[in-house]
Amino acid sequence: MAAHSEGSSGSGEALHALVRVGRVGRPHGLDGAFVVEEASEDPDRFEVGARLRVNGEEATVVLSRRVGRGRPAIKLDRSVERNAELTVLREELPSPEDGSYYVSDLVGLEVVETDGERLGVVTDVLPGVANDALELDTGLLLPLVEDCVRDVDLVQRRVVVAPGFADHR
Repeated sequence: MAAHSEGSSGSGEALHALVRVGRVGRPHGLDGAFVVEEASEDPDRFEVGARLRVNGEEATVVLSRRVGRGRPAIKLDRSVERNAELTVLREELPSPEDGSYYVSDLVGLEVVETDGERLGVVTDVLPGVANDALELDTGLLLPLVEDCVRDVDLVQRRVVVAPGFADHR
C-alpha cells in the first residue's frame, strides 16, 4: 500500500480540481530559478515545458535543474511569489496503481476501526523509512500497511483499520 505526494480528493469532485504538486521556495541562483519545496515525486512534473498553475494561473517551466538532495529548482515563464502553491489539474494526473493512492485521495477521509469506532479524519500522509503513516486530526499516527489498513473506500470517504493500532484508550 503506497501513497504518492500528489493527488486529489477522492470524493468524486470534478476532475478540474487543482492538485498541489509543490510550493515556491527560496531563490536559487541569479537566473530567476527557485527551489520547489514539498515537490511531487513525479520526475517529469518540473521538466522544461511542463505546465503548472501558480495561484490558479497557468505557467510553463522554462528552466529545470536538480540541486542539493536532488530537489528540483525551476524557473517559470512569469514571476511568482515565494510560498505560492504550484498545482496541476487532477485530470492531468495518471491513475494510481491498484493499492496506491495519492495523498490527497486520503486527506479528509474518516478513519474507523473494523468495529465502527471512529478514530478521526486523515489530515496528512507522512513519509516514513519503512512505510508511510496516516496522520489524523486527533494526533494519531497509523501505519499505511495492509496489517493496519483493511479498506480504503474513496466513494464512502472512509478508511477502515484493524483494531490494536490505535492504543489511545
